[in-house]
Amino acid sequence: MSTVSPHRTQRTQRSLSFLSLVSLVAIVLSAAPARAELVFFTSGRSMSVKAHRVDGDSLVLTLRSGGEVICEPSAIARIEPDEVPYPEPEKERQTAAPVDHPEQRYAAIIDKASAAQGVDPRLVRAVIQVESAYQQRARSRKGAMGLMQLMPETAREYGVADPYDPRSNIEAGIKHLKALLQRFPKDLALAAYNAGEAAVQRFRGIPPYPETRAYVASILALAGR
Repeated sequence: MSTVSPHRTQRTQRSLSFLSLVSLVAIVLSAAPARAELVFFTSGRSMSVKAHRVDGDSLVLTLRSGGEVICEPSAIARIEPDEVPYPEPEKERQTAAPVDHPEQRYAAIIDKASAAQGVDPRLVRAVIQVESAYQQRARSRKGAMGLMQLMPETAREYGVADPYDPRSNIEAGIKHLKALLQRFPKDLALAAYNAGEAAVQRFRGIPPYPETRAYVASILALAGR
């Protein structure tokens, strides 16, 4: 007679509970105007998405600029409405006044620093979007800080006195990203930015962490557009 592992049963119960919670969130959100959503990972990181849906035992995140990422429910702590509504393209074109998107505030810094380091500014923008959703004061539970979520040791390595200063944070983040791109192919460099070089080297590729796999896929999808 076959038996079911208690650990497997607990994981299944946690997944079902999470999926029930996600379904409830979706019902509540459907009653309000369309808005972007903030997905909080169990690792402490977060990312802004256009929407989400449940597909079997998986959660599908629809990226704000197109594309989808499939995640395991266990990798996500919670989903909340974003503070800024997600504008549909048609509505954007009909708006007379310019929209003050956070990305516009840092465009000049990104373009200048990216050009100085020879890094694709589209890739930098995608990293910032996924790392902090352009929240200048963002801080993860692990201590990553600012727009490009610099860890304290990374900030010290690049001489950053104030990790929350946009210019210092972006310049150091781009230098760190360039250093990784010089050691690894693009997808592995992004994985190292998220999970650390040691993890990439240990697994000889993208680590089998749901958050890291979703992170790499999200950035590549955003940068590709």
